[in-house]
Amino acid sequence: MRAGGLHAAHATVCYRENFLETARNIFQWREMFRRHCDLIMPGLSAEDVFAARDSGRTAIFFGAQNCSAAEGDPRMISVLHFTGARFMQLTYNRKTAFAGGCLDKTDGGVSEAGRAAIWEMNRLGMVLDLSHIGERSFFEAIKISRRPPAVTHANPKFWLDIPRNLSDSALRALSEAGGMLGLSLYPHHLRGGSKCALRSFCEMTARLAEITGAENIGIGSDLCRGRPDTVLAWMREGKHWKKKMEKPPAFPPQPKWFRSAADFGNLAEGLAAAGFNAKECEGILGENWLRFFIKSFPPQR
Repeated sequence: MRAGGLHAAHATVCYRENFLETARNIFQWREMFRRHCDLIMPGLSAEDVFAARDSGRTAIFFGAQNCSAAEGDPRMISVLHFTGARFMQLTYNRKTAFAGGCLDKTDGGVSEAGRAAIWEMNRLGMVLDLSHIGERSFFEAIKISRRPPAVTHANPKFWLDIPRNLSDSALRALSEAGGMLGLSLYPHHLRGGSKCALRSFCEMTARLAEITGAENIGIGSDLCRGRPDTVLAWMREGKHWKKKMEKPPAFPPQPKWFRSAADFGNLAEGLAAAGFNAKECEGILGENWLRFFIKSFPPQR
């Protein structure tokens, strides 16, 4: 992160965990903040990004890739916010108490509990993250939300047509709502997988900017480092998912131009070669997210 000039990062503290399990994950981060206070610090507000930059550190913002930590109760969201969470998805691929997932055969849309959860997130200043969600739930959530949402890690379907990526209509709805799309660098979300070319990724970004505007695009790398493959199987199956996979999944190798956060310079060069000017490049590589943080994290009264 220091080599890549990264002063803010989103860290997932919940995939399928309940509240207590999520709290344990947050506690582990608190211990890392204490042990590595010269490198990282908690991220709670946009001001913390500036503080991290000025002190040569990275602010870590907690996000939940599922609503499981709320245990079906929108009132629990205030507790998660108090512990430091600043992003939360309504689903992680499959139906939850709040909404339908992108891998469900039938998406029933946002539930009444989900509607209440969105409004509570709006009130507190927790970003509504619409990654991994079903398309019907996606459009309903955007209409319900009183603040701009984000899709923190996904790519356009016009480039790679998989359930996790966004259709043109979803891209337009997100940008019209003032939302952000964090482009994923996870190989399963890339055309060509691990062999995806930097030029292809950046040309896709240029085409995307014609739909959404460059100001609504950022990077949401979905980078997993130092995790065993067994974690990936658990992330996908969960504790209660009955259908076992015939072949356990494995983390794919990253494309050679983005193996770690140190490689943000490669993205800068690729975006410039694809026709983005200096201001647009700076926006996509961080300034757009910072502007979004400034608007999104303060509570509404």
